[in-house]
Amino acid sequence: MVTKPGPWRITFDTNPDDCNFKCVMCECFSPHSKVKEERVKAGIAKRRMDINLIRKMLEESKGTPLREIIPSTMGEPLMYKQFDEIINMCHEFGVKLNLTTNGSFPRKTPEEWSRLLVPVTSDVKFSWNGATKETQEKIMLGSKWETMLSNLKTFVRIRDEYAVDGGDRCQVTLQLTFLELNVHELSDIVQLAIDYGVDRIKGHHLWAHFGEIKNLSMRRSPASIERWNSAVIKAQKVAASQKLPNGKYVRLENISILNETAQHDIDPNAVCPFLNKEAWVNTEGRFSPCCAPDEQRKQLGEFGNLYEMSLAEIWESKAYKNLQKTYMSHPLCVGCNMRKPPEEVKKVA
Repeated sequence: MVTKPGPWRITFDTNPDDCNFKCVMCECFSPHSKVKEERVKAGIAKRRMDINLIRKMLEESKGTPLREIIPSTMGEPLMYKQFDEIINMCHEFGVKLNLTTNGSFPRKTPEEWSRLLVPVTSDVKFSWNGATKETQEKIMLGSKWETMLSNLKTFVRIRDEYAVDGGDRCQVTLQLTFLELNVHELSDIVQLAIDYGVDRIKGHHLWAHFGEIKNLSMRRSPASIERWNSAVIKAQKVAASQKLPNGKYVRLENISILNETAQHDIDPNAVCPFLNKEAWVNTEGRFSPCCAPDEQRKQLGEFGNLYEMSLAEIWESKAYKNLQKTYMSHPLCVGCNMRKPPEEVKKVA
């Protein structure tokens, strides 16, 4: 029973410096990124969260709306050596795990990971950026197309077997970054999802961390927006043309028409979907209000460290309440790709 305020979901930056791919748009691992090089030169150790911080916060969140946690969305969370403990804590505290993975399933076999994850996950988002081997491997450097297809098939099969036996049916999502490199395959990605029994396709427009990839943004010019809108119409037609094996249609999230203002503001009426709803905790325990890159979200203010304060203290603090009222005064929020129409935010809350 909910008796105290708090977020319904918390994202923990468990291991943002661990990954076995080098996706071109990634803040840390892209070939264009200097983050790892600069950290090595400075003698800074890899960022890895103390598992006890997660337990502390789950203990403190009893009686709040918390129903999901997310391990790191930067890097590959399944490389976190204590991931099995996170799964155990989800069972112990009665919360679901929402996972974003590159689908390589390191350290265990795909079958082993699937059987551990399926019973405790609400949603498993496979990072997916192409409908062909050439495009996928060009964007997600280090990936192997045939392996990713096989691993996706294994996970969906085990998910379906578990659901047939009466277990909760976790959602399977393909999650992509919208790019000039893959926009021409958007409708084919939708078809691939349907063919493999995937429930949802979710994506986001590019955070252009480096000058070298600014020309990949679909929001960079009227011409790129027009190409994007044409791809959206085609993708929506494919999604509506056939049903999944469970009788439902694949869902498209954020695959929607942009107007000409999107070059500077994705939608003037869109609001933040995170404030007063979700929380982020970086590796050192610092509370963050959203999923913007760690250095950029520092611009929004200092709210406290979860090693020194309780989540309730930060959640009810004057600084955090003030941000909820003034966030659109921050350039980071005005240019954010994640803002949504108010009616979509209400659905999730």
